[in-house]
Amino acid sequence: MESIRRNAAGAVSYLFVLLFLYAAVSKLLDFETFEVQLAQSPLLSAYAGFIAWAVPGLEILIAVLLTLPKYRIPALYAAFTLMVMFTAYIYIILNFSDFIPCSCGGVLEKLSWTQHLIFNIVFIILAGVVVFFTARRNNKKTLLLLAVLAIFGVAVVTLLFVFSEKKMHRNNAFQRRYIPHPIKLKNAVDLEYNSFYIAGLTDSLIYLWNVTAPLNVMELSTALKAENNYRIQLDKMDLPYTNIQIEIKPPNFYVSDGTIPIILQGNITSWKARTLMQSQFYFSQIVSLDTTQFVMRTIDGRSKQNVIASFSPTEDSLKINNALLQTEANSIFATDGQLLYDSNFGRIIYVYYYRNQFVVFDKYLNLDYVGNTIDTISKAQLDIIHNASTNENKLKGNATIVNQQAAIAGDYLFIVSDRLGKYEEAKVLQQATIMDVYTISKNRYAFSFYIYNYKGEKVSRFAVNNNQLLTLMGDYLVSYQLNETYFK
Repeated sequence: MESIRRNAAGAVSYLFVLLFLYAAVSKLLDFETFEVQLAQSPLLSAYAGFIAWAVPGLEILIAVLLTLPKYRIPALYAAFTLMVMFTAYIYIILNFSDFIPCSCGGVLEKLSWTQHLIFNIVFIILAGVVVFFTARRNNKKTLLLLAVLAIFGVAVVTLLFVFSEKKMHRNNAFQRRYIPHPIKLKNAVDLEYNSFYIAGLTDSLIYLWNVTAPLNVMELSTALKAENNYRIQLDKMDLPYTNIQIEIKPPNFYVSDGTIPIILQGNITSWKARTLMQSQFYFSQIVSLDTTQFVMRTIDGRSKQNVIASFSPTEDSLKINNALLQTEANSIFATDGQLLYDSNFGRIIYVYYYRNQFVVFDKYLNLDYVGNTIDTISKAQLDIIHNASTNENKLKGNATIVNQQAAIAGDYLFIVSDRLGKYEEAKVLQQATIMDVYTISKNRYAFSFYIYNYKGEKVSRFAVNNNQLLTLMGDYLVSYQLNETYFK
């Protein structure tokens, strides 16, 4: 029995040696990328420089101690604690944070967050079982020590989360005006996947496309009852599409990919798209005004900043207005935002992500006005890290997002924000999504309301058409009716 215990301890120890050495070497070989990934994490951004060296250093130290029989048991305790900390980090990322790039290195980087969580739990169990059966102490003391180490590991990561430079939600400088019964739940349907986008809306139909199968379109009635599925055919299927966007405005639809770049147009009767433009200018966002004009966000070749441009396939011309977006401190991130168009009023709106502004202009790119949201952050609060090996700048995880996403319908601008105003409790962000509403013609804040979680899921994407609010919440498409008392 003693021999079996020693062999089991040795086998698990060398399994940890292989895991830790592989993970540490992968981090060190691409150290700068690993440090950038840590800097983007909302849990660890404040300590990225220290942790980038400490983690691989601990992994190597524990791996070396595991090969020495004299120190094997203490090293297994250390491995157990480190894996608990990794697991606590992943759990917090999954439940309390937006998506953050994996910082493991090597093949472990290919695992999904859930797979990684399971992987870590298996190694925690292995270490705990081996220590329990081989440690030279009674079982109660061994279990107590494992419990204490587990609590310690979770506590350390939790404290990092609490004290790290994460985004601040609280801002007592503004106060929202909430209205009673603004929306009423109508219907919900389980789409079985959480990767859908709302591609288009009519008075009777909803069009969805799935980012994992971007040429497949699902058509639903606004009552979420009838369902049809279509497959888009492109006249150029062999191109390296990486960022497909689909916009459906019956009877036409548009497919674009600004990384190629290409714009295609088709009719929903055949779902076949032909190329309108290819390989002329790159873009990151695009909306169609009609079949002859598009407005897009692209990058100015001289300033290397985001600019708004319009393109006409019939005239094969690009018109740029580099004054619509207001740059800050020479940072392209400061002008990041969402481009919207409302065909009923002919307005184009650009909503900034990182400051309390939106820009309203016409199809000729003439500025109407610059509006303000109720938040008080007028300059983007960004922390940027430079990756010298790729010569790229990236945002750290503590950037303050003022306006998460937006939609326009008629004279109303809808903006989702998780910034807490005066008298608002933090727990509301766990229970609901905050929607702020503005009237565009009057350039005025109107009111706010909550969209409560559906089956425990928050709003990930939304759209508005007439008196219907559509939200994607986890795997569900949820429909609400807007109260006509407030929305005219």
